[in-house]
Amino acid sequence: MEQHTEQILDALFDFFREIDKEKLITRQTYITDAIRMEDDAEHAWHMAVMAILLSGYSNEKIDVLKTVSILLIHDLVEIYAGDTYAYGGVSKEDQHNKEAKSADRLFGRLPEEEGKKLRALWDEFERADTPEARFAHTMDNIQPMMLNDYTGGKSWKEHGVHLSQILKRNEHTADGSEVLWEYARTHFLEPHVGKEVKKD
Repeated sequence: MEQHTEQILDALFDFFREIDKEKLITRQTYITDAIRMEDDAEHAWHMAVMAILLSGYSNEKIDVLKTVSILLIHDLVEIYAGDTYAYGGVSKEDQHNKEAKSADRLFGRLPEEEGKKLRALWDEFERADTPEARFAHTMDNIQPMMLNDYTGGKSWKEHGVHLSQILKRNEHTADGSEVLWEYARTHFLEPHVGKEVKKD
């Protein structure tokens, strides 16, 4: 094996070992039987499968592999930045700045070409300026909403979440798929309003 190839593979497998830490990042959404909260890696896997099967409902034609790639890598930065709860009061700007520093650190561990590729996907998700990124955001917002519904709104109730907070959080969810947002709103959210979700 050429020394150059071995060095690249060493760096790649070092990265694979590092991202195993994503399994340690606990989110604030319960898995379907509500016995524990999901971790970031489970969240990414769930959204990737959802994107494969729901891609036909995107408002725009999307590259499914690219969308799945975005979903699988966009939360890796939380290995260093930690999870930011959607309704925890942290500004989008503060969250972005903290996660951008984490992205520099994490993707900087990779060989230059691979690092630039993953960083570009992460930046694309942050900008939400492509059909793939917009659909990825739709998945990122609907998946926890779905789990909240499946667990009887447990996390919403525990955090005292108001309807206005959820609607604000989801103000761009329809940008990726109007059909899926309407489905999620009527099937996952509305049954909990005035119960586990506080009216304003």
